[in-house]
Amino acid sequence: MTKNLLEAFSDGVIAIIITIMVLEFKVPHGAQWADLLPLWPIFLSYVLSFVNVGIYWNNDHHLLHATKHVNASILWANMNLLFWLSLMPFTTAWMGENHFAAIPLALLGLPWLAGLLLAAVSLIWFIPDQRIEKKLV
Repeated sequence: MTKNLLEAFSDGVIAIIITIMVLEFKVPHGAQWADLLPLWPIFLSYVLSFVNVGIYWNNDHHLLHATKHVNASILWANMNLLFWLSLMPFTTAWMGENHFAAIPLALLGLPWLAGLLLAAVSLIWFIPDQRIEKKLV
């Protein structure tokens, strides 16, 4: 498998993750600005999750561009990373629907907190990073 194919697969999975997160928005039944107010927790949780997914997409993109070649170990390490990222829509929805209650918030975490999911993704990130033989730039 080429690194371009792996990059395309990762891009596709991450695009689906972001799409699923945005589908949590339900259209309000009114046409007034006030009708959007109940959506603020969902919107805020989406923004936080979008930024975090974007950070990992950016890192994955740069890491794969620095890669010399891809092997099975790298494929599985990348799948592990994508698995943990794929949990982001669930935690985003749970946090937004429950107005940032303690347990959903702890599961996802805010950028300044060590949320369980973000901590797992951060730790998992080191697996592909350590397995990839990088080009010297």
